[in-house]
Amino acid sequence: MSACTTCGACCASFRVDFSVHELDDNGGRVPGGLAVDVNASLARMRGTDHSPPRCAALSGKLGEQIGCGIYEWRPSPCREFEEGSDACAMARRRHGLPPLHIAMPTFDRDTP
Repeated sequence: MSACTTCGACCASFRVDFSVHELDDNGGRVPGGLAVDVNASLARMRGTDHSPPRCAALSGKLGEQIGCGIYEWRPSPCREFEEGSDACAMARRRHGLPPLHIAMPTFDRDTP
């Protein structure tokens, strides 16, 4: 099980802005009902501009068991977010969760 199926800190820490072209009514896949307009070219995931932020597509309890209701259709910032990155560590810290320690691959110097 990935830490991303139990964490959710990133979904409750950052504003999520993305191109309006990612919205389903503009040919994309992100459900328009879960986004708000920022301007003519940007949309924002509903709930991520609240204080504290929490994406409207997130369900469950942070740090225990969470899920994304639109995982297959999530916008590009969510797809590009890296588990174990500095931003991940910052989000986890905001919610009292320890940073992830992602194992780095090792390479055998004798193998071509």
